[in-house]
Amino acid sequence: MNRFLVHRILIVLLLLGTPAPDTAGQAPSCVCFIRGVVVDQHNRQPVPGVTVFLRGQNKGAVTDARGAYLIDGLCPGQYVLEGRIIGYNHFQVPVNLREGHEENFSLHEEEVHLKEIEVAAQRVQAPATQPLATLTGRELYQTRGLSLGESLKSIPGVSTLQTGSTISKPVIHGLHSNRVLILNNGIRQEGQQWGSEHAPEIDPFIANRISVVKGAAGVRYGSDAIGGVILVEPATLPYQRGLTGEVNLAGFSNGRQGVASALVQSGVKGRHEIAWRAQGTLKNGGNTRAPSYFLDNTGVREQNFSLAAGYHRKAFGTDIFYSNFHTQTGIFSGSHIGSVTDLLELIRRGEPAVRPGFTRQIGRPYQDTQHELLKAEFHYNLPAGGRLQWLTARQYNYRAEYDLHVPKNDSLAALHRPELTFRLTTYTNDLLWEHRPLAGKLSGQAGASFLYQYNLMSGRPLIPNFDQFTAGLFWIERFLSGGWELEAGARYDLRSLNSYRLINRNEVRDHFRFSNASGTLGVNRSLGTYFSLSYNAGTTWRAPNVSELFSNGVHHGAAAFEEGDAGLKPENALNNILSARFSGGSFTAELGGYLNYIRNYIYLQPQPEPVLTVRGAFPYFKYRQTHASFTGMDAMATWQIHPYVSLQSKLTYLRVYDRKNNDYLVMIPPNRLDSELKLEIPKVLTAKTVSVSVGHLLVSRQSRAPAHSDLLPPPGGYTLWNAQLGGTFPLSDRQELKISLTGYNLLNRSYRDYMNRLRYFADETGRNIGLRIQWVFGEK
Repeated sequence: MNRFLVHRILIVLLLLGTPAPDTAGQAPSCVCFIRGVVVDQHNRQPVPGVTVFLRGQNKGAVTDARGAYLIDGLCPGQYVLEGRIIGYNHFQVPVNLREGHEENFSLHEEEVHLKEIEVAAQRVQAPATQPLATLTGRELYQTRGLSLGESLKSIPGVSTLQTGSTISKPVIHGLHSNRVLILNNGIRQEGQQWGSEHAPEIDPFIANRISVVKGAAGVRYGSDAIGGVILVEPATLPYQRGLTGEVNLAGFSNGRQGVASALVQSGVKGRHEIAWRAQGTLKNGGNTRAPSYFLDNTGVREQNFSLAAGYHRKAFGTDIFYSNFHTQTGIFSGSHIGSVTDLLELIRRGEPAVRPGFTRQIGRPYQDTQHELLKAEFHYNLPAGGRLQWLTARQYNYRAEYDLHVPKNDSLAALHRPELTFRLTTYTNDLLWEHRPLAGKLSGQAGASFLYQYNLMSGRPLIPNFDQFTAGLFWIERFLSGGWELEAGARYDLRSLNSYRLINRNEVRDHFRFSNASGTLGVNRSLGTYFSLSYNAGTTWRAPNVSELFSNGVHHGAAAFEEGDAGLKPENALNNILSARFSGGSFTAELGGYLNYIRNYIYLQPQPEPVLTVRGAFPYFKYRQTHASFTGMDAMATWQIHPYVSLQSKLTYLRVYDRKNNDYLVMIPPNRLDSELKLEIPKVLTAKTVSVSVGHLLVSRQSRAPAHSDLLPPPGGYTLWNAQLGGTFPLSDRQELKISLTGYNLLNRSYRDYMNRLRYFADETGRNIGLRIQWVFGEK
């Protein structure tokens, strides 16, 4: 029987077994309510299906997929709030209700609670009409030590755009950079995202969950969300809990890279409304190695930390968050060539001319990047129901880029100053109103968002200084009835951009004003116990950024000369996604097809000939515009062959076509098939669980690329074999140890990836063995 049906029957029985209240003399208006979120005390994930009710009252609710519940229509008075679900200890707490009240819970597992139940609960974390994939628990743990882009590659439809072996950024359905929004703890991440080598300045260790919303999501998240949204979400602060935390250690053989991260958090004894968290990460690695040679100057250093605190009492709550991300990243020196002849010869030869040994030293060229985020969130639960929320944040992004060549007469180089420096400051404010559910079926929210930012650049000209202001208004409503869930929303955004350039020592100012509307309409239909269908149609848009409008020079990190076009128009996208899910017995399958038509699509077009500058010879790229269609399919299937053995396969197919020129487009991810056979055995000797898996990744050659549009044809396809061995070991009632050993590219295959901007110069990294250790401690 469906678990949610069981819970609804349970709440009816509980309510029938309790006496009705004495309503004599009751006030004519009972508009108080109790709301909150129920999470698992161990992994801090929401727990859906919890029966929450008031003892002695005919009032109750069942938590939804977000773990949220709402009991409204209450009169002021004394109540006892209780909650129950199979597999967890039940809870109860007295409530002195005077207005809207918030009560959150962390559930403790019963001895009979199995890990399989936890996984099933996490699988329902998805919005109604748009595909959403989530990394949490074991899957997130297996990515610890990797960058944000690398962590998401296991999700169907998600790949990476790379610059060498150390820099990667996420690609969703063939779209990346400013077309993919990243929300860091609820705040839109604003950095120098326009460069292929400008990776997101986010430490993945801050996240308890990383989610990917696929498809246009501009109504809720604002313009630019043409490709999708990535949500980096920390766990809920541990109110009403003692000291807990975890220590993560990771080491990788390729590059001899070491990563250490620690997190501690706690509530305040005697003050259940206050909680705090502190976290920090260190990373250090040297030259990575292709199967036949080291890649010169590919080391990385990283130092990150974050602090959070919160206060929640009755209807009011506030959370403060600060993070600091700092990294120094070497750029493969073999990508900077002195002459056109040498560049063409290197491409013809297929191997770098210089073959160094291993070193941890980072020399020129390299990047020095720092990102600060200070965020405050305030919310108030309205007495009559509903919720008001205000998020405000300041971000400061600093990026310094150092060239390879150091001329003797270069005064900047003599002072060891960067050739390019970017300083981007951003202020954001979001106001949200969530109205109370109407007739138990209609829920929604409206909001306004404001963004102001300015960028200051110094050094060799590449892009101008600028400032811009963005404002947006939106409204979304969701209707539930029977097996149907409908969603509709609309948004309007306005952007004002001012740029400041020097031409012949005279300042030239350019002003741009962009505005457009976005909309979404979707439906989700449950067809029985095992099958469901979803469809979403969404429109959104994106204004050209300053780099696309005005770039004119060597972008050293990308090892390319880039030229912009001040006449570019805004992109407009219409995205359609149809997905189906089947879950029955030992077999689960998900299939999603999409069509994304983008009018005035902006892309970097490779030119057939390189360009020679005083800094050397570089591949030459120009920003161009066309109409493009993105058609593809994501598929995933899991077969539980045996209680201990499972097989999972993930397929990503994408076809992109230039509708204006009747040709294909460049830099589109090739198709891929990822499969894994896993054995997971509970209670082996002292281990809680032991798992062994073997994975196989097949990436095809990108055969759909324009002919003669690049310095080098797309490389051939490749096959990689990976494996993993790990176990979980309870040390005591309050401590747990996880250990895993992972092998990547076990056969040490030489290959090149089409989505690597430095594929002209060198192979991808070879075999890499990773060891991860996680120690979890604290009060349960």
